[in-house]
Amino acid sequence: MGPGQNSAVRVEWIAAVSLAAGAAAVGYLAYKKFLSKDKCCKAMVNLHIQKDNPKVVHAFDMEDLGDKAVYCRCWRSKKFPLCDGSHTKHNEETGDNVGPLIIKRKEA
Repeated sequence: MGPGQNSAVRVEWIAAVSLAAGAAAVGYLAYKKFLSKDKCCKAMVNLHIQKDNPKVVHAFDMEDLGDKAVYCRCWRSKKFPLCDGSHTKHNEETGDNVGPLIIKRKEA
C-alpha cells in the first residue's frame, strides 16, 4: 500500500464517520420531535383552573341542568366549567376548532 492510498482510506473513513454521525443526529432529533413521550415537552391544556388538584372533575345531576347546559372544552372560560365563548378567541389565535359541549333535553 502506497502513501497515497493510506491518505485516501483515511479520507473515506472520515467521510463515512461524518455521514453516520449526521444521520444519527437527524434520527435522534426526529425521535425527540415525533415519538418521545416526555411530559416536560408537551403543552398543557389547563393553564389555571384548579391547579392544586391532581385531576379536575365536575359532576352534575341531570335533573339540575334545566333545559340546556353549555360546558367549556377549551379550558379558557372564566366561568369554567361553563362556557363563556373563550374558545372563539382561542381558535382564532391557534387555528384550533374546539367548541363547547352542549347538553339539552329532547323536545317532545
